[in-house]
Amino acid sequence: MPLIDVELHIDWTIYLARYRTPAAQVFATATDGRRVRFPANILQRFVENDGVHGQFRIRCDEQGRLLGIERVSRVFGADYHYRGFMR
Repeated sequence: MPLIDVELHIDWTIYLARYRTPAAQVFATATDGRRVRFPANILQRFVENDGVHGQFRIRCDEQGRLLGIERVSRVFGADYHYRGFMR
């Protein structure tokens, strides 16, 4: 089962503004350098008062279809750098 690790820092105002669109996608760079895209709604349970921040592991099947996502760690403070964006 393929795993993709991404680090995301998305401000809550940006996430909430973009999440209203059902087709919203998150574009990010995986920690191994791959460009990945996934539905924004899978992050909904991770939205906190400051947004979505942390390292996440995305599980896909062999055909690349999304199976799930989990937060591996929450990154704080000076470690914030923008690596994901939404359309």
